[in-house]
Amino acid sequence: MRITQRAVALTSLQGLNRNLDGLGKLQQQLTSGRLINAPSDSPTGANRAMQTRSEQAGVAQQARNIGDAESWLGQTDTTLRTMLDTTRRVRDLTVQGLNDGGLSGPAREALAVEVTSQREGLITLANTQNQGRPLFGGITSGGRAYDAAGGWVGLPGPGIERQVSDTESLRVDVNGLEAFGAAPADLFAVVQAIATDLTADPTALAGHLAALDGIMERMQSAVADVGARGSRLERIAQVNADRTLALSSQLAETENIDLPGTIMKLQMQQVGYEAALAATAKALQPTLLDYLR
Repeated sequence: MRITQRAVALTSLQGLNRNLDGLGKLQQQLTSGRLINAPSDSPTGANRAMQTRSEQAGVAQQARNIGDAESWLGQTDTTLRTMLDTTRRVRDLTVQGLNDGGLSGPAREALAVEVTSQREGLITLANTQNQGRPLFGGITSGGRAYDAAGGWVGLPGPGIERQVSDTESLRVDVNGLEAFGAAPADLFAVVQAIATDLTADPTALAGHLAALDGIMERMQSAVADVGARGSRLERIAQVNADRTLALSSQLAETENIDLPGTIMKLQMQQVGYEAALAATAKALQPTLLDYLR
């Protein structure tokens, strides 16, 4: 087989181009800091990176859901505890009203006025909102859980839930019926009856006090339930944070370069390219112009 000068030149140029292409890829990796700058660089790695990014997007959305759930549960817990403190004050006033011989008519009227004021405060707290939705309104789309008279105007349903992991959703609300009872024996009706009977019928206060104690137990159970869900959410949030870090590390292993190793490869590629240039210069014969010099 005859090897011509043209064949030698073409072979040499092809080798130089391959070396130059490898040098260019290494320089691009070093500049971008990534192993995969195009799917053709590593189809398997590109597919793995796409899957990891998809998982990262899901985890990020779950993190946002967790933050929303924490806000909802935290505000519900704070509101319930404040309402419990107010209800305890109403209970203290009711106990004072049971003292038949020690209270005058004006004193009873003063107690009734304070209980009425506390009831108005309870209704205001019961209409506390989170992101424009009433905490205790159930699944209602309205802006209030209770009307001015203390009647529940919410909408019962399965509850408001947030997807906090791939396989788990968490309920974040407590509706008014669950926390304060149902009419005609709910918190606001009982407090109204206490305010009325402090002056109208003090003998009925004992029954109202028992009803109020039952409602307070219901409210305490609601606080405990919200607290348990909050603790569960804290564990889920930690798992989410750990998974976020794991996915970031996984993506880095797939896409990011090993800086010292890449620099060493680049230096070796440069040496190889320079050696190829020198070898090509010796392999190619001088041209006619070289003879005429």
